[in-house]
Amino acid sequence: MKDISLNRILKVVNTLIAVAAAALVCAVYWIAYRPLPSLSGSVPAFLEREATASRDSLGVAHIAAATGADAFFVQGYVTAQDRLWQMDTLRRAPAGEISEILGPSGIESDREARRFRLTRIAEAAALTMPAADRAAFAAYTRGVNAFIGTHTGQLPWEFTVLQYSPRPWTIPDSILVGMQMFRSLTTSWKDELQKRAMLSAGDAAKVNFLFPARLGGEVQPGSNAWVVSGALTASGKPLLADDMHLENTMPGVWYMIHLKSADGLNVSGVSLPGVPGVIVGHNERIAWGVTNLHYDVQDLYQERIDSESGRYMFRGKLEQAHLETDMIRVKGRGALEIRNWVTRHGPLVVTAEKEAFALRWTAAEPGIFQFPFLDINRAKNWQEFTGALARFPGPGQNFVYADMEGNIGYHAAGQLPIRKGYNGDVPVDGASGDFEWQGFIPFDQLPSAYNPPGGMIVTANQNPFPAGYPHPVNGNFAPPYRSARIRSLLSAKKAWRAPDMLPVQSDVYSQFSHFLAGSIVSAYERRKANNPDLTEAVELLKRWDGQMAQDRSAPLLVTLSFQHLRKAVAESASGGSSAAYENPIASAVIERLLRDRPAGWLRDYDEALLRALSDGVEEGRRIQGRDVKRWSYGSYIELTVPHPLGSQLPWVGRYFGIGPVTQSGSQTTVKQTTRRLGPSMRMVVDLADLENSLLNVATGQSGQILSSHYNDQWPGHRDGISQPMPFGRITAKDTLRFVPETK
Repeated sequence: MKDISLNRILKVVNTLIAVAAAALVCAVYWIAYRPLPSLSGSVPAFLEREATASRDSLGVAHIAAATGADAFFVQGYVTAQDRLWQMDTLRRAPAGEISEILGPSGIESDREARRFRLTRIAEAAALTMPAADRAAFAAYTRGVNAFIGTHTGQLPWEFTVLQYSPRPWTIPDSILVGMQMFRSLTTSWKDELQKRAMLSAGDAAKVNFLFPARLGGEVQPGSNAWVVSGALTASGKPLLADDMHLENTMPGVWYMIHLKSADGLNVSGVSLPGVPGVIVGHNERIAWGVTNLHYDVQDLYQERIDSESGRYMFRGKLEQAHLETDMIRVKGRGALEIRNWVTRHGPLVVTAEKEAFALRWTAAEPGIFQFPFLDINRAKNWQEFTGALARFPGPGQNFVYADMEGNIGYHAAGQLPIRKGYNGDVPVDGASGDFEWQGFIPFDQLPSAYNPPGGMIVTANQNPFPAGYPHPVNGNFAPPYRSARIRSLLSAKKAWRAPDMLPVQSDVYSQFSHFLAGSIVSAYERRKANNPDLTEAVELLKRWDGQMAQDRSAPLLVTLSFQHLRKAVAESASGGSSAAYENPIASAVIERLLRDRPAGWLRDYDEALLRALSDGVEEGRRIQGRDVKRWSYGSYIELTVPHPLGSQLPWVGRYFGIGPVTQSGSQTTVKQTTRRLGPSMRMVVDLADLENSLLNVATGQSGQILSSHYNDQWPGHRDGISQPMPFGRITAKDTLRFVPETK
C-alpha cells in the first residue's frame, strides 16, 4: 500500500511539474516569442510605390523605396519592430512620464524632466521646424504608427508585464528623443552648483584653478573621431573613424540602418531610435563622424523670487514670472501636481534653502530646433555638408568629414552662446548685462579645418578653440590625453587600412596614469623611503608600461592613488571640506600641479604622493586582498549593463543584461571606459571602397530578448572586433515588402 501511495504522489508531483513547465513554455512563447517581428512577407502601407526592407546577417535593415518619405516610413516601421519599448521610454523620460508605467520609483526623474519643460519645447518646435524636416518626421511617425496599429495584441514583453499599451507616435515624440540626447550631453548647470559649493568655503583662486575655462564637473560622455587623408593610407584615399562613448544601456543607444530611395538618398550608418535618418555614417560621396564639443550651453541664474507671487527683480526692476502646472501620473498612486515658476532666463530647476536658480539653455530657445541630418544624408561635397551644418542647433558637436575626391575636413557646429565677462560663476538676479547672452557665435567663426597640411584631423572632446579666439570660451572640454595618443598612433605609419583603425579605437595606454606612476616612483626614490608595505607597490609601478589592462594590478594601484591625491587637492581648495571633485579635467589639473608644484596647495608634494600611494594600497587590500601583485584592475571597473526592467525579474534577470565582465581602459585612454560609460559604436569608413568599411554597435539590433540579434554584437564589440558595413553588395537573409494600399 505504501508503494502504491508513493507512486501516486510521484505521479501527481511529476504531473504538476509537467503542467508548470508547459505553462512556463506557453507563457514565454506568448509573452516573449510571439511578439518577435515578421521579417519577410508583405505589409500594406500608405506609400507611393512598393518598398522593401532586406535584413542582413546582423539584422540590419537595408531599405529601398521610391522616395525619401517612403524610406523614412519604412525606417519608422522596422525600428519599431526591433526597439518599440526603448522608443517609448526614450520619449517618456524627457517628458517626465516614467512614473506612469513604473510607479513611485520614477517620480524624482519625472520631477526633474518636468522642470526642464521638454514636452512644451518639443510641441513648440514641431510647429516651427522647417517644412522639409517636418515632412520627414511625419513620414517616420506614420511608419511607427503603422506598426503599433497592426500589433496591438502582439507587443514586446515589457508592455505585457507592465500592463499598458503605447500611445500613437507623434512628431513631438521624435523631437523629445532628440531632446533627451541633447539633455544627456549638456549638464554644465550641475557643474556650476558644484563650483559654487566649493567657493562658499574655499579659496577662490584655487577653486578656479580646479575649473579652468569652465571645465566640467560630473563624468561626461566622450567620443573619438578622426580622419586621415590619402597621404597616410594604403589606398591613397581617406579613412574616417568614429567611436562615440556614451552611457552603456540595454538595448544599446544606436540602431544600424541603410536608407536608399530613387530620388537620390543612399545613406548607411547608425540612427537614433525614434528619429528619422542617419546620425553618423556615409553616403555614396561623403562620410562623417561626430564627437561631443562639450561647449557650455547652459547657465544658472540665482533669482530672488517670491514663491507665492512669482515676482522677482531684474536689473533693479520688478518682473513677473509665469506659473506652469503639470500633473505627473503615478502608477498605483494617482497623480501629483507639479508647480514651477518660469523667469525670463528659464524655469527654476533648483530651489533649496531660500535660493532659487533659473536655467537658460540653448535647447529651449524659441525656434531653434532644426534637423539638418536629413540634408547631411544627401550631401555630396564639403559645401553641401557645411551648408547643412550651419543650421545644426546643438548640442555643440565636432564633425569630421571625408569624401571620395580625397578631401578631409572638420567643423564645430551648434548654437553656442556669446558671453561677455563670464567666468562660470552663477549670476545673481541678472544684475549685470555681462551675464546676459549676446547672441550666438556665427557658424563661419566656429573652429574648422579643410585639407590641413598634416593630412590628419583628430577630435577627442579636447578644446578646439585657438588662443586669441574672439569670444570667451567656456566648456567641459576633455584633457588632451586621448587626442595626443591618437595623433601619436596615427603618425607611426603611412599605409593605414580600415581594419588597422580598430586597435587604435581599442587602445588603453594612459599617458596621465603613466606620468603619475612615474611621479610616485620618483618621490619614493627621492625620499629613500624604506617602507615594506610600499616597496612592492613601487616596484610594480616602476615596471609598468602605462597600459590600463584588465589583467594587471598596476592600473588599479595608480587609479586608487590618483583618487586619494585628487581628494587632497580638492580639500586644499575647498577649505578642508570633502566636496566631490570628479571632473574629467582633474587629471590634467593634477599633472600641472605635480609638474609646477606651486606653493600653498600641498605642504610637501612628495609626501602627498606617498600618502596617496599608502592610502591606495590600504584601500586596494580591503577590496582585493593583501597581495598587491594579485590585484585585478578589470575587476575594479567591472561592467554590468542591466535591462531596465528585465534585470528585476527573479532567477532570469541576469540573462537580460550584460555582465558583470572585466574591462580595460580608463577616462584618459582612447578606449574610454568607466563603470557607466563605454564605446557605444565603432565605425571606420574607407573612401577608396565603401564595401571595406566597418561598423558595429555595442549590443545588437533588437531590443527583444529572444531575438538572435539581442546581443550578438557584444562579444566582438568587447574584443575590439568589428563587422563589414555592406552598402552595395548586400546579402539578404529576409525581405519584408511594403505594398501600397489600394484606395
